[in-house]
Order: sequence, then structure tokens, then C-alpha cells
Amino acid sequence: MLTIVIRAILIYLVVLFVFRVMGKRQLGQMQPFELVLTLIIADLATIPMAEIGVPVLHGIIPLFTLVLLHFVFTLFSRWSTKFSMIISGKPVIVINPQGIDYKALKKLNVTIDDIFEAMRGLGYFSLEQVEYAIMETNGKISVLPKAEESPVTNKTMKFKVEASVIPVNIVSEGKVMKDNLNIAKIDEEFIKSFLRKNIGESAKIKNVLVMTIDKNGMVYLQMMNGSKKIFENVRRSA
Repeated sequence: MLTIVIRAILIYLVVLFVFRVMGKRQLGQMQPFELVLTLIIADLATIPMAEIGVPVLHGIIPLFTLVLLHFVFTLFSRWSTKFSMIISGKPVIVINPQGIDYKALKKLNVTIDDIFEAMRGLGYFSLEQVEYAIMETNGKISVLPKAEESPVTNKTMKFKVEASVIPVNIVSEGKVMKDNLNIAKIDEEFIKSFLRKNIGESAKIKNVLVMTIDKNGMVYLQMMNGSKKIFENVRRSA
């Protein structure tokens, strides 16, 4: 029994390492060759994990071989457009100003219902709303809406807005994110003083669910009890 547990942990760590090396793409973002490798890796990992008679190396060596193959394919794809098209395909226009390209659908083995489903997922319920739709190599559809259907933006309305900023998470579930304090240019004492001043003398960091701050001094604070507040133009000294 102990042998099985040890083998399972070892294979798990190897597979985890393999996927970390391969990158962080989600399943729906994978190219065909990446999806095939993922499925094969999943099968290979189960064999030495469950079969004690199979040496662990017989499972680990093929896993690393597939990782090497992944790197080779990725490298060749960057060097050669033709190679990339062979293993990943190319984007195909399935809707154009004339309507649905039925020949393209037949070539891709996609139905009109599939197209409508993908459109609805993007917020378009009518063909009249779409100028172009492109089937990407990962199987997802990208839509270019007609001009009158395009979302309104601050740019099109000529609104003047401040530049977007990314808040820094400084407290998460009662724990100070120490690595982020330097980024936010504050220290732990600032957080304690801020809580005492704005929440109450009894306020503790351990009771904070989440606290973020951006470079403009905007603080978002939510306590464990559910109460949340937003503070604007906070000074960096408590």
C-alpha cells in the first residue's frame, strides 16, 4: 500500500512539473497538438501509478519525451508558418458580409447550430449583428460586429477618463501579502493604523477578508463579516 502511495505522489509531482513547463493555457485555448499531448500524458500517468509491476521510469521517461516533443513542435511553429498550419491549422472566416460561408462550415465539420451557439456566448443573437466571424485554430470563434452593433466606449463617445490602474492586494483572508507591500510602497504598520482609524480601535488584520490599494490611493476593504468600504485618495501615511 505504501508503495502505491509513494508512486502516486511521485507521478503526480512529475505530471505537475510537466504541465508547468508546458505553460498555463486553459483547455479551450490549446492548439490541437497541445491537446493531444495533454490527453496522452493523462493516460501515461495512470499506468505506473496503478500498475505496481510497471517500473516508474517506464512512465516518467515517456512523459519527459512528450515534453521535449512539445518544445520541438512549439519551436518549429515559431520558425515555420507552414509547419504551424500543418499541426494547428489556420483561422477560417465562417461569416462574412454576404452571410454564412457554408463551404467553410463543411470543411471545418461545424454546423450552423454550433455557430449560433458561439455567437450567443459572445452576446450576439442575430446574424444581422455580425460583420465577420472567424473560427480560430483552438476551436473558438471571434466576432467582428457591424459598426452599428459595436459596443460604446469612452473613446467613441470622446469622454476624458483617467488611466486605468491595477490595485495591489495587501491583505487576503486575514494575512498580510508581504511581497506586495513593497510594490504598494507601504508597510504593515500602515495597514494597522488605517484599520484603527477607519474601522475602529478593535479592528484587526486577521478580520480583514481582502484589502487592496492602487497608486492613486484608492483602497478597497472588505471585512470577514461581509461589510465593505471604498476609500478614495488615501494618504500613504496613516
